[in-house]
Amino acid sequence: MNPESIFQLCNTIALGGWIILILLPFWLKSDKFILGIIITLFCIVYVWLVLSNFEINDFSKFGSLAGVMELFSRKEIVVAGWVHYLAFDLLAGLFIKRNAIRYGISHWIVIPVLLLTFMLGPLGLLLYLIIRMISTKQYFSENF
Repeated sequence: MNPESIFQLCNTIALGGWIILILLPFWLKSDKFILGIIITLFCIVYVWLVLSNFEINDFSKFGSLAGVMELFSRKEIVVAGWVHYLAFDLLAGLFIKRNAIRYGISHWIVIPVLLLTFMLGPLGLLLYLIIRMISTKQYFSENF
């Protein structure tokens, strides 16, 4: 499978996960499906891309911006990086959904946060943490 096909397939699968996360928040099996299947699949794809495209001296390139830019000049490595983002953003979305349920934050408030997390990961997570702090009147570390 070529990098473009992997990219398209993973994007489609991630979109499915986000749709489930947003539209079926109280479906108990959705968490197992998202974490147990989608995110695990992304982890497998990521590991396969890394193991089949990294050389041992590539790991030293993570120490500089120029080295990372050189790594990302290869399509396979860009796709690996993208799959990494897809997996961790979806994991952040799953955390937001579950944590909001735990603290009684309305899913209607969480929907825009999840959409923002889908598009701009850390920005959505930061917004959720602020909303949760305001809702619970507790500092971040006190209410995980």
